[in-house]
Amino acid sequence: MDSLFVSPLKKIKAEIHVPGDKSISHRAVMLGALAKGETVINGFLASADCLATVECFRKLGVEIERLKDGGPLAIKGKGLKGLKGTKEVLNVGNSGTTMRLMAGILAGQPFTTKITGDESIQKRPMMRVVKPLREMGASIDGRQENDNIYAPLKISGGNLAPIEYELPVASAQVKSAILLAGLFAKGETVVIEKNQARDHTERMLEYFGASLKVTGSGLRVTGGKDFDSKEIDVPGDISSAAFFMVAGLIVPNSELTIRNVGLNPTRMGIIEVLHRMGAEVEVRDETIISGEPRGDIVVRSSELRSTVVQGEIIPKIIDEIPIIAVAATQAQGVTEIRGARELRVKESDRIKTVCSELKKMGAKIEELEDGMIIEGPTKLIGAKIKSYGDHRIAMSMAIAGLIAEGETTIDDAACIETSFPGFAGIVKKISQ
Repeated sequence: MDSLFVSPLKKIKAEIHVPGDKSISHRAVMLGALAKGETVINGFLASADCLATVECFRKLGVEIERLKDGGPLAIKGKGLKGLKGTKEVLNVGNSGTTMRLMAGILAGQPFTTKITGDESIQKRPMMRVVKPLREMGASIDGRQENDNIYAPLKISGGNLAPIEYELPVASAQVKSAILLAGLFAKGETVVIEKNQARDHTERMLEYFGASLKVTGSGLRVTGGKDFDSKEIDVPGDISSAAFFMVAGLIVPNSELTIRNVGLNPTRMGIIEVLHRMGAEVEVRDETIISGEPRGDIVVRSSELRSTVVQGEIIPKIIDEIPIIAVAATQAQGVTEIRGARELRVKESDRIKTVCSELKKMGAKIEELEDGMIIEGPTKLIGAKIKSYGDHRIAMSMAIAGLIAEGETTIDDAACIETSFPGFAGIVKKISQ
């Protein structure tokens, strides 16, 4: 898919499913590979990012197969001591989650591994995970620039010591890397969070029966204790659902139902922000499967109002900020997004790219060092959009194109496959 062409809609009346949660799919493969026995994953997201995680573990000697085309994924786990060293370089593609979480696992292995990724990954800072892993005893080398370190990384692990580590900023990836390394350390590793980031890793560790305690003073994992395989059911990804939630809100005369979406409390920031903006968003039929809550989300066209997005909620919506910006172009008043400097080191500099591409469509948007200011409501116009190889930029601008006058063209739309295979098909479905 080189380019995606989007035309404006008069209404949306549909029921859809979005692909499996990317964060949960990554972690299911990782813990399935480290468990004893066969883990079966239903609803696995077969995106480029998650498949990169699968390939890394295959190179480390883990048998992983699709039971049937489009069906469950089966992993023959090796236990904590079963991974095999490889002379091949592990390649994470465009997946920052794979790079940072794999660093934690590789830090615990009694062999040396080289791991890299694409051009984008090689520009993303890794010192945030390297620092605590070095404190635990891993030897990690990479390309040094100023005070940071970048991929490719060379990781020599084993003989890890437990640490107590307070996260300087809320980061699910850093937290997860330390907890995963802690599985191999001799003793109890403690991670302290001032502001809670996504908790998929600790939920899944508990679900697998790993030695993890969640206490008021932090997350505590005891190393050296094997755990058994599980069957996992992956819910739909709320970060993927967010694009169509906003579509249902800003396209007039619309009602859209999104089935079986993950409703993890650390991921519900998008619904909280949209409610603040006056959005009619309803959650139905909640249940918990495989340790993760899920349910249906119903959205209807709404008169949106501006809001201020900052503070503790930012880590909970960091991936959704580009599509929140699209919603803000249709909200009455001035929306401010602050404290989101992390966006500058994603697949693209998302502060810069969101602002540049929405400006092409006529949006009144101002770039801040740590966020953006958006004035609405604004009538958008179709434009030729550059994705910068960033899936969330491509999808956000495609949704904006559903209310823009004329046709919108998203160049280099193939990047969407990293997180949301089938996105264009759903856009086509809701357009009918």
